Amino acid sequence: MIRLHHVAQTRSFRVLWMLEELGLDFDVVPHSFFDRSLRDPAYLALSPAGRVPALEIDGRTLCESGAILQYLAETRGTLTGTPEERPDWLEWLHYAETVGSHVANLTQHHIILRDPAMRSATVMRLEAKRLEKALEGIERRMAGDWLLPSGFSAADIAVSYGALIGQRFTALDRLPKVSAWLDRLNARPAFQRAAARDGAAQIYMQAFYPPPEETPHA
Repeated sequence: MIRLHHVAQTRSFRVLWMLEELGLDFDVVPHSFFDRSLRDPAYLALSPAGRVPALEIDGRTLCESGAILQYLAETRGTLTGTPEERPDWLEWLHYAETVGSHVANLTQHHIILRDPAMRSATVMRLEAKRLEKALEGIERRMAGDWLLPSGFSAADIAVSYGALIGQRFTALDRLPKVSAWLDRLNARPAFQRAAARDGAAQIYMQAFYPPPEETPHA
């Protein structure tokens, strides 16, 4: 039995999607960021940081989404690219965390910090610009329709989560390759199945969160 502990609109979506792409049977255990379920001792035994995902599989639990994608790809024998592409495949898996770190900071300031006094307009503008630069890196290095020349792989799943959420914080108008890539990903049957199982939105309730405008100095 494979069991995925999941919160809608989070990095655990990457694992949900990967499981669908692989055609595996699994259960989804829904959680919320806005109650105490992720701080329950039983859950902390699965995920020490109290975060999602946590994937119960093969008699153990994994809780880092990037590691889970790599484990699933390598143990289920697919979505790894060619042997010659392995360095690039690994590079993209880790580049996903570069993109994701900026998305996480923007989420923290725009959404999690509900008191405006706790937010930093400077950080919000800076992180939006850093996210844009990270997405430009994808635009420059696209190998065609997918990140690897051989075709769709777990790298596309890993990196695209940051782009999918990132477009809520920075416009993709100047990134036509990234925009077209996301359209292709959205059209995949496994993506659509995963989206249907993702659950109701809990975090991102707006289509776009613009960075605050700079206040001119007096």
